[in-house]
Amino acid sequence: MRFLFPLYHSLPVAPLKKPSLELSSFRLVLGLVASIAALLFFAWLTDEVLDGETKRFDEVTRAAVHQFATPALTATMRGLSFVGSTISLASATVFLFFWFMSRKWRREAWLLAITMLGAAILNTTLKLTFRRPRPVPFFGLTAPETFSFPSGHSLASFCFFGALAALVTARIDNRRTRLIIWISAALIVFSIGLSRIYLGVHYTTDVLAGFTAALIWISVIRFSEMQLMRRKNRAR
Repeated sequence: MRFLFPLYHSLPVAPLKKPSLELSSFRLVLGLVASIAALLFFAWLTDEVLDGETKRFDEVTRAAVHQFATPALTATMRGLSFVGSTISLASATVFLFFWFMSRKWRREAWLLAITMLGAAILNTTLKLTFRRPRPVPFFGLTAPETFSFPSGHSLASFCFFGALAALVTARIDNRRTRLIIWISAALIVFSIGLSRIYLGVHYTTDVLAGFTAALIWISVIRFSEMQLMRRKNRAR
């Protein structure tokens, strides 16, 4: 998952060794391939959803997840859903922004802030563009007033925990610790997406679209930052 966030790993951290040119190029190629694949997949998925071709898939997967419902699991899933909510991630972003600034990690602070602000704008834009109605929630829950496609929880949590993991591991020189952080971030993001399907407030394709849109947005940030750094280097 780390190669999806090559921008954040370009942060200048003195104690760590700089990656070789071959490794950096390899990561950039992988990131580019993943970005193109994500864009194509999102376009295909959107077309399938608009044509109603994913209805059967969504119904089957929702039912498959719902069959494991228990009171304890429902409580856990509601907790995970809250972790990925707007109020939770927005509060965490504001806190980390000021904490990073207090430690003079200005670039990290702005990267996280821009990532999350853009994710919010992208999510709202896509929902208003496609206007997919919400499914009927499980457990007697009230459906959110916003549209269903894509899942905002999935999109925002992918951006937040992915960016945070990249920013943190860029300053850690222990491979095992970095691996644990990345695995933890991936599990949290996956669990949040799963919780939205489990609670019935999203279709499975909404969650997949949210993850894919997040990857595309991160790619936009990466290439924009690369262009900005090139201009700065030329100016110097």
